[in-house]
Amino acid sequence: MLRKHPRVRLCGPDEPLVQSGDVLLLREDYLYDPRVLRGLLDAQEIALQDPRDGSIVAARLAAESLAGTPRLDGPALDDLRRVRPDTVASGLQAQLRKFDPPWVTRITEGEREHLEKSLFNGAYKGVTDFITRGVWPVPARWVTAWCVRLGLSPNQVTAASYVLAILAGYWFWQGQYGAGLIAGWIMTFLDTVDGKLARVTVTSTRFGNIFDHALDLVHPPIWYVAWGMGLGAAWGFDTPLATVLWIIFGGYVAGRLCEGAFKFAAPFSLFLWRPFDSLNRLVTARRNPNLLILTLAWALGADDVGLLLVALWTVVSTLVLGARVLWALLLRWRGADLQPWLSQIDLRAEGHRPIVRLFAPRSGLSDA
Repeated sequence: MLRKHPRVRLCGPDEPLVQSGDVLLLREDYLYDPRVLRGLLDAQEIALQDPRDGSIVAARLAAESLAGTPRLDGPALDDLRRVRPDTVASGLQAQLRKFDPPWVTRITEGEREHLEKSLFNGAYKGVTDFITRGVWPVPARWVTAWCVRLGLSPNQVTAASYVLAILAGYWFWQGQYGAGLIAGWIMTFLDTVDGKLARVTVTSTRFGNIFDHALDLVHPPIWYVAWGMGLGAAWGFDTPLATVLWIIFGGYVAGRLCEGAFKFAAPFSLFLWRPFDSLNRLVTARRNPNLLILTLAWALGADDVGLLLVALWTVVSTLVLGARVLWALLLRWRGADLQPWLSQIDLRAEGHRPIVRLFAPRSGLSDA
């Protein structure tokens, strides 16, 4: 992370220290939350303490005060303001839609497996659909580790997702729903892996983000249309198939617009606003819940019923999103300052509540 920062020049322990300017001293035997590193880079004259024992594990100070010797002890640190990870970084991670207290932790050989698992958990989204939260984490961690060992990049995994998304759509169009569902579910799994791989290897790029999210945005409605085309004469309802497909497509677009419109009320995701919204994200009519509906319908030999249920669930979900956005905009118009509920919880006092345990899990690195 620091290597990519435009204002940072890295120096090894045996290299001469710069004579002027600010320096950031870090212990080689510690692992640092990227949020903490960003907070240290933005601060001045501070010393970071390990919450476990109070030892100094990082410092941001003027190079002149070190007299050419980079040390995390001595008189140069006496006048620095003491801080902890949670005072230089926020626990709310808007991009990952979760709350996880910032951390630093010492690296030991005995803790290696625990650290690897915790780093992966820390890269996982908090508020998402129930399949991504409940089914994919363990196998995704295994596959992410394999990708690292094989030297695969996140963009290569995303490229494989593109191929599978196209194959799934083709097979749906041909009425070969079994093959299409297999390709579709593997694609949804890889869609989880590529983001985790990018975060744990610190290889996220702007292109990779666009490459991944473009696929996420475009392919779901194409799959539903392809499923409908594959039905052909098997459509057994009075409502025209074209009408159902337009309802699904329109509901999908409207739902996405609702999420975007919420930004006029608050600068964070709609699904972070209140606990209800986070729970709603578990089941709202996005790709994975809809794909599960289609899978169950196919297993029961009711392919047309599955598409109709997707249309109905899309309508219900979009109406819920629309109502939440209108309410948020009204509150904002009345002068309310909307805040994400995850930023207002006290883990020590409320950590026992089921909904807090569900959406604000500790990564394992913040248990100081």
